[in-house]
Amino acid sequence: MTVAVLQEDLQFIAQILQEQLRAEIPSGEFFQVKCAVKNDQILILVQHPEAVTPDTEIIFAVLEEALYSLPTQREQQVELFLRIVGAKLPYAKRSLIWRNPEVQAVGEESKVEQVEEIEILHEQEEMDISPAISTSDSHLDQPWLPSSNPDREPIQLQFPPITDIPTDIPVNEQQEEQFDPMAGASDVSSYTKLKQKRQVQTILLGVSAIAMAAVGGGAYLLTRPCVISECKEIQTAKNLQNSFRQLIRSVKSEQELTNIQQQLLTASVELEVIPSWSPRYQEAETLAANLSGNSQMIAQVVNAFQTGSAAIKKSQTPAKTIEELKARGKQWRQAITPLEAINANHELYSLVQPKLAVYRTKLQALNQQLLVEEKWLKQLATAKDTAYATTQRESTAKSLLELQKVQSNWQMAVNTLTSIPQSSSIYPEAQKLLAEYKPKLATVRDRATKQLLTAKSYQQAVNAAKIAKQSEKQNQWQVAVSQWKQALTIVKQINQDSLYYNQAQSLIEPYSNSLSQAEEKLEAANFLQQIRADLEKTCGGAIRVCSFTVTEREILVRITPEYEQALNISLNQRDQNNVATVTSHLQSLQQALEVIGDNAKLAVIVFDAQGNQIHSHMPGG
Repeated sequence: MTVAVLQEDLQFIAQILQEQLRAEIPSGEFFQVKCAVKNDQILILVQHPEAVTPDTEIIFAVLEEALYSLPTQREQQVELFLRIVGAKLPYAKRSLIWRNPEVQAVGEESKVEQVEEIEILHEQEEMDISPAISTSDSHLDQPWLPSSNPDREPIQLQFPPITDIPTDIPVNEQQEEQFDPMAGASDVSSYTKLKQKRQVQTILLGVSAIAMAAVGGGAYLLTRPCVISECKEIQTAKNLQNSFRQLIRSVKSEQELTNIQQQLLTASVELEVIPSWSPRYQEAETLAANLSGNSQMIAQVVNAFQTGSAAIKKSQTPAKTIEELKARGKQWRQAITPLEAINANHELYSLVQPKLAVYRTKLQALNQQLLVEEKWLKQLATAKDTAYATTQRESTAKSLLELQKVQSNWQMAVNTLTSIPQSSSIYPEAQKLLAEYKPKLATVRDRATKQLLTAKSYQQAVNAAKIAKQSEKQNQWQVAVSQWKQALTIVKQINQDSLYYNQAQSLIEPYSNSLSQAEEKLEAANFLQQIRADLEKTCGGAIRVCSFTVTEREILVRITPEYEQALNISLNQRDQNNVATVTSHLQSLQQALEVIGDNAKLAVIVFDAQGNQIHSHMPGG
């Protein structure tokens, strides 16, 4: 894979990445980005002061997203490095393939490809920095960059430190121009090869131009600040830097802190007049970076304090909506985040801690209030959902059970809204809904009560019908008629607006028919009872004459052995009077049984004591 990247492109990429870090990362202004090409790979170094503690994953994610948004002619192998200013080695690395934006790039974290040799050099006449690649034995204990050659010792990737730059502040743009950790990396693009062909011509033209400039501008160069004259700017900056800690400790107000920031900014601007050919240029650059970094840190602190003060002022009045609470939480976090980014070793750390503790406490209390408000908000939403579903169910309720469920749901919605306290921001809305839901609950409660009474009446009718049927099976026709009458009366009294009206109407006809049949059976039963009474009267006496059985078709009469024996005794006496008496009694018995049979419209069959049929009579015969 050939890397086709121009030097101008590398500078453009570095600028894009640095701007992206400043936009996406809270402490992004403290980061410095450099790009170079080496061994068909694009190398990107991101470094920051030791006082800044970034999230490695977020840094890499921002860089990857920015790279993927840029177009490229072909796939490019890219190596990303993170390093603390002044350190020799990067502490984090990621490899990825840079493709066009429409192709999804796949990054491989912690995957290190073969590295034969990486040289990152500085021009000795400008920076006096040792080579960037070290293969000395003292650094071979770093296992994270392996070699693909098993017979070769692992090679460590080292980026040179920035000379004389403190690690607790960011470097400024002037330092960035001189410090190039990959200045020795070559450009393998076709454009670079073309430039090499013209190198001789360029050198000749350059020598001529330099000679002319040296003659015409020598005097000007020597008269610039801090070249051969006294350097008041550096001395002022040094004094301010040395007294910075004491100045911070003596701060008692935000205004004093702002004044210190202005002093730092003024001193940093004054250092910019020192030209690059000054022997003290590097020292001026370092001082300017320190002063500028501290100035930016103070600006962040002041802004955080102002944000915190505004948040405190807002918290003195209750929030009216949950959205307002969330906005206040966001404001507290805007005040807290810059203060948390200050390293414990920084001079501002002790100054910001008291207010940071107050801000955190306020945010914690607000978050707790927000949790409570979200709880009430969920209850409000639950009550609304319950009311909506209950309204739909009420319109289709067709039974007492469904109506009771509707009543229960309305009660649940009302109870949920009643539990929302007056201190909640949604209390007014809850009260408005209660005024709407309570009348609906009362209406459905009255309706359910009426339906419950109707249901009890309906059930009484059903139970009476069951008793009537059981009585019929036991031939208790009097009880059956009474229960059928009760059941029929109840179902006729159920109102038309009742849920049981249709069911009751469907029972009127069968209950009426059952009542008529029961009354007929009762009449027949009463008639049979009268027949039995007549038979009992006929068959009774001092000596029982007969026993009888009445069925649906006939009356069976059997002469008792006692009566038959008495007749035989009378006949054996051969007394004519006794014979006439016996004959007359038998005729009277026969006539009485026939009359009973005719009245009952049943056949009469008479048997002697031995079971022999001695007489029969058909009704109307």
